[in-house]
Amino acid sequence: MLFRPPLTLTVNNAGLALEAGLRAIEEGQTEIDLGELAAVDSAAVATLLAWQRAARARGAALRFANVPANLLGLAALYGVDELLRPVP
Repeated sequence: MLFRPPLTLTVNNAGLALEAGLRAIEEGQTEIDLGELAAVDSAAVATLLAWQRAARARGAALRFANVPANLLGLAALYGVDELLRPVP
């Protein structure tokens, strides 16, 4: 089953989302579907980067599908949009 974070990924729940994503990566997930995300803040960008680091540490590439425009905008603002390239 493809991992999907909660509808909201903000500072209020980033810790829980981070842990859930790390468990999914540990179990072999290589793709995360972000299509259901409705509200994000800078904590979402940090969470996605942490997930990528965890996947790389396991020797795997992590891909993000259906990245919402607001999350791409935040990533661009922080200069990390290339690291969060969505799956076409």
